[in-house]
Amino acid sequence: MKFSILIAHFNNSVFFKDCYQSIVNQTFANWEAIVLDDGSEEHEKLAVQKLIANDPRFQYYENEKNSGVGFTKAKLIELATGEICGFLDPDDALTETAIETAMTHFIKDQSIVLTYSRLMFCDSHLKPQKTNSAAKQILNGNLYFFNAPIIINHFVCFKKAVYEKTEKIDASKKIAEDQDLYLKMYEKGKVKFIDEINYHYRTHSGGISQNDNKKKSYEYWGKVIWEAMQRRGLKKIHGKQIPEQFTNSEEIFRLLDYQNSLLYRLRLKFLTLFS
Repeated sequence: MKFSILIAHFNNSVFFKDCYQSIVNQTFANWEAIVLDDGSEEHEKLAVQKLIANDPRFQYYENEKNSGVGFTKAKLIELATGEICGFLDPDDALTETAIETAMTHFIKDQSIVLTYSRLMFCDSHLKPQKTNSAAKQILNGNLYFFNAPIIINHFVCFKKAVYEKTEKIDASKKIAEDQDLYLKMYEKGKVKFIDEINYHYRTHSGGISQNDNKKKSYEYWGKVIWEAMQRRGLKKIHGKQIPEQFTNSEEIFRLLDYQNSLLYRLRLKFLTLFS
């Protein structure tokens, strides 16, 4: 089985060397890395091209114009030739065994459609700061799972063949395209948590979570959840009516307030342990 590392690049060449090095250091050998640039400045493109030029395992493409992360990630999956895919941001890095660990699970259990792991939050120099303590195995086949709060997170790997059977990533989405992908894959089969740190997430001033996109992300995420409710044919949640039209994210997240209760969490933990 081949693994496709998918990189959506936009003006991030200053951090790309760490990303590149983490890929070539992988213990799993059968991989390809596909870089799709989304309208970066010329010197940014050249810096990335120069770094990967002598390694045929890397492929480089460019969008005709800046098209947004949804379009770029959807296109990356189309370009992938591996059976398993995983997104890696150009300013982040993988641990050396990240791909090998994920592939072991896919080979061992054919029913798995997606894996996810723990991630390490790092500073701008990629120095580890803290891990995501919320990461855990989720209950599979739960119509009311919407990844809110976020549990499925980097490093996410998924079967391309199963992805092709979903509605695919909404190419029009500028933010929360990852949540869109996770929920669509969750609806198609078994999701497996890998209890290891396999991804180093760099926090810096140019990152999405550190700029004004954070508020926009909340709105896009709410719409992604509403769309999942529609796909699943849900009319009510916890006795409350689901709106027929999406108007705002607050209305959607209020429907999920009950999932924050201690009783609900304990019940879910029990079901997950014995599933």
